[in-house]
Amino acid sequence: MKNTAITYWLIPSEPTRSFFENKIADLARRYDAPVFEPHMTIHLGLDRSDVAEEVITKAAICCGPIQARALAIHHSSEFTKTLFVQFALNQKLSCLNEIIRNGARDSSDYQLKPHLSLLYKTMSILARRQLAHSIKLPFSRVVFDSIKAVRCVSPTRSRADVEGWRVVAAKPLGR
Repeated sequence: MKNTAITYWLIPSEPTRSFFENKIADLARRYDAPVFEPHMTIHLGLDRSDVAEEVITKAAICCGPIQARALAIHHSSEFTKTLFVQFALNQKLSCLNEIIRNGARDSSDYQLKPHLSLLYKTMSILARRQLAHSIKLPFSRVVFDSIKAVRCVSPTRSRADVEGWRVVAAKPLGR
């Protein structure tokens, strides 16, 4: 049985946004996988779309653009983390996670491990490892300048699940 949830995303600013959009689209084409908007998930919790707008407004006012340090390209057997950029956790990301969790009145057990996925696809460990080693990032830091609340199926396990995501609220950070 699949449930719906609200996930809160940070969206990268230009020029890294375009880099990630192009990389995601290229990998999706090459591996027959879904295309999705580049994002860092800050929180995943209950489907409280009734408070999502209020939550991201509060978060956007409290936080200006957030910079995160890219650590490495990693891979996993988890569908939504097939191939991803791992970021260092910092004070601003932790604070934003707490603001969202409190604003949404959500006690889910989501643990913030900042990352930005590049590919959603079930693949062998060898294929994932080779792909992870083949990608080089042309930057070491990424600035995230907007936030979105997105309704999704939880857990997301297929292309159809990804294609069913719907943005329910969006705001620039710092406004």
